[in-house]
Amino acid sequence: MGSRPGGIRSIDAVSTDPRAELATSSSTPAAPGISASAPGIASPARRWLFLACAIALEVSGSLSLKGALETPVLYVVVVGGYLGSFVFLARTLRAGLPLGVAYGIWGAAGVAMTAVLSAWIFGEPLTGLMALGIAVIIAGVLCVELGSQRAADSVPTREARS
Repeated sequence: MGSRPGGIRSIDAVSTDPRAELATSSSTPAAPGISASAPGIASPARRWLFLACAIALEVSGSLSLKGALETPVLYVVVVGGYLGSFVFLARTLRAGLPLGVAYGIWGAAGVAMTAVLSAWIFGEPLTGLMALGIAVIIAGVLCVELGSQRAADSVPTREARS
């Protein structure tokens, strides 16, 4: 289950959700072809929550980078934001979201949110052309997400391949 030599459980084995222990110890079988304790399998809500945390931390790190130019103590927030962002991005991938989808949404949402928030917080310009660019980025990410879902739907299951 995530034990290391000496009986020490790894961080990945520890759940913050008390219902997770009940779910894995219940007699209810998992979906066909999927073990209840399979690594890399998490609820869709958890995947998206991890990704939202990664985006929020990356945006806060980027915005703090601008603020740290005048207030150097904000470099602590920059480092924490970027480190936390990569930790949550890794957790998103470990939870089962495909790399292309996770990275695309993380990057695009980060760019869009940073541009909008820097205009609001720092008074930086946000022109119509910039807004169009943000819309194109969002459309591109939606295409990747929809393509990923279509590809996942067309992949035969293990039972169908046997």
